Amino acid sequence: MKYMLLIYAGTGVTEPECTVEDWQAWDKALHDAGVKVSGESLADLVTATTVQVTGGDTTVTDGPFAETRELLGGFVVIDVPDLDVALDWAARSPGARDGGAVEVRPIADFG
Repeated sequence: MKYMLLIYAGTGVTEPECTVEDWQAWDKALHDAGVKVSGESLADLVTATTVQVTGGDTTVTDGPFAETRELLGGFVVIDVPDLDVALDWAARSPGARDGGAVEVRPIADFG
């Protein structure tokens, strides 16, 4: 079953303790286990543009839509047997540390 791991960084004042090497090691582990389908890091939040259509009128706004204490930093799609395995991979993510969070969502299969 495919799951998307949405990786959120906390916006607290402390700097994350994880390093680029931590991310590279996790990515390599995903790849070596044969579970990684895809994944990307997102560009800085200031590059976001939000599009909304209400009553046929389109509004384009610089910046993200939601104001939140967490910032979506990237995602990984994995293909694993079940939710427990997906949760294990999420817990091993550097993004789950230092005030960050990894949201695990099953990918809908419309067959």
